[in-house]
Amino acid sequence: MSTKNTAADLGNLPEWDLSDLYPAPDSAELAADLDKAEAMAKAFSQRYDGKLAAISGDDFGDAIAEYERLGEIMYRAMSYAQLYYAGDQTDPERGRFHQGIHERITDISAHTLFFTLEINRLDDAVLEDKLKAAKTAHYGPWLRDVRVFRPHQLSDEVERLLHDKSVAGRSAWNRLFDETMARLRFPLDGQMLTSAEALHLMSDRDPAKRKAAAETLGKVLTENTGLFALITNTLVKDKEIEDKWRKYARPQSYRNLSNQVEDEVVDALAAAVKGCYGQLSHRYYALKAKWFGVDQLDYWDRNAPLPDVADRTYSWEQARDSVLDAYGAFSPDMAALGKRFFDGNWIDAPVRAGKSPGAFAHPTVTTAHPYLLVNYQGKVRDIMTLAHELGHGVHQVLAAGQGGLMADTPLTLAETASVFGEMLTFQSMLAKETEPARRKAMLAGKVEDMLNTVVRQVAFYQFECLVHDERRRGELSPDRIGELWMQVQVESLGPALRFDDGYKSFWTYIPHFVHTPFYVYAYAFGDCLVNSLYSVYRNGAPQFAEKYLDMLRAGGTKRHQDLLAPFGLDAGDPAFWRQGLDVVVGFIDELEAM
Repeated sequence: MSTKNTAADLGNLPEWDLSDLYPAPDSAELAADLDKAEAMAKAFSQRYDGKLAAISGDDFGDAIAEYERLGEIMYRAMSYAQLYYAGDQTDPERGRFHQGIHERITDISAHTLFFTLEINRLDDAVLEDKLKAAKTAHYGPWLRDVRVFRPHQLSDEVERLLHDKSVAGRSAWNRLFDETMARLRFPLDGQMLTSAEALHLMSDRDPAKRKAAAETLGKVLTENTGLFALITNTLVKDKEIEDKWRKYARPQSYRNLSNQVEDEVVDALAAAVKGCYGQLSHRYYALKAKWFGVDQLDYWDRNAPLPDVADRTYSWEQARDSVLDAYGAFSPDMAALGKRFFDGNWIDAPVRAGKSPGAFAHPTVTTAHPYLLVNYQGKVRDIMTLAHELGHGVHQVLAAGQGGLMADTPLTLAETASVFGEMLTFQSMLAKETEPARRKAMLAGKVEDMLNTVVRQVAFYQFECLVHDERRRGELSPDRIGELWMQVQVESLGPALRFDDGYKSFWTYIPHFVHTPFYVYAYAFGDCLVNSLYSVYRNGAPQFAEKYLDMLRAGGTKRHQDLLAPFGLDAGDPAFWRQGLDVVVGFIDELEAM
């Protein structure tokens, strides 16, 4: 199915076909899978609960394989519910369906909760003996990652309580955030816009539209800031309580552990980016203000198109060809994988009322295929977003061969393929552009995207750190959260930008703070990593494409040290981050010379 947007001349925008997962929410196939999963989970519990230490290595490997198969069934149903809900988060029936599936899966998975808990109670010597069996050795990387959380594991009874209560706790607050954001409307010129549409106008050519969009966003978000502050305070306190029970050293510790990255590596990244604010964002926005003939830019002009460069709208077909051509020039195999997303209706592209804002790539399960969601509106940035999400999708397809337990990569590495795909597409489009003014505009747009990914995301990370630390001393008022937000924004973006009170509420719409605390540094990690990786590629490293695709195929089986070693890179070296940041510095140097 497709939607024709003749007003914006965007071409035929595809809507995804979820029938590859299930025919419909009320389908017999979905009901049968849920019943099958429940029966399998109960039988699994009866067969293995309390018995893992005594069984042979081969039997242990069989148990893990059965756990993996069961997970595929449950996550297939959960993925379908999440994608169906994302299509219209304001539809109460979709919300009810999503919540119902979530609760059912939570009940079913309660029967298998014992498995990883019991694995972590095994003595090292006992597990080492089981790993001698080939069936168990196959799952060695997964067992390594499960055991990482061993020091933070609670009693079975407490773990079961936290598991069962999640649907009425953290998940419920997440749902409240999602549905609130989806329902909010922003009045502008007689229209009621979604958040995605209003945010899109902040990069419009018309300065009056940018200002009006910023003002309506600030007004509506401020009117709702009390609710968003309540959601934030509650979730941050919930995390503090659980972190205390699990004995995590600091609020970021769980995220770093799950990302398989050392605290000191994240600290080095944040310090490197912060130390470069002056050379990056401060310098670029001062340069942009000069182009606009002012001493300071209003914050709504931060992503404004450059003056004297006419707008260009790209149809969906042009966007598709731009991305696939860029992928194909790097690797025909990668382009062929990317083409499957367009041919198979695995992408949902139009802006719709109630649809999840922003963009994402959902891996679903390894026995199916990923789905992409974008809100395509025809700008170069929308092409870059498509290239980004398609990179995720290609990565997820390649890693699927590792199976359900080992396909997923930590967040820090999950952004590698997406940002690399974006860089390939940008360089390809830049090389084809011969008009100097447009080349300058494209380069400026790329710098702005990189600043949004590196500087802005590290600032987001610092904002989260401040909120989580201060919440431990008591609840934060909406005004106080706004003050912390403004503190990091002014520091990171620099004196060439001017803010007003309306901007104090802009923290409210960012979903990562709610859904995945401290996720945001992964974007900066991925961007700097890809900049270094791309430098190796441009310098003619032999067999780079083959090594790169092998890195993606590895999924979650290897840590960042092992994945980057074939390229001669080490994220543990402080100089690594500077190497990545210097790519952005070089782009700004080029703009200054124009």
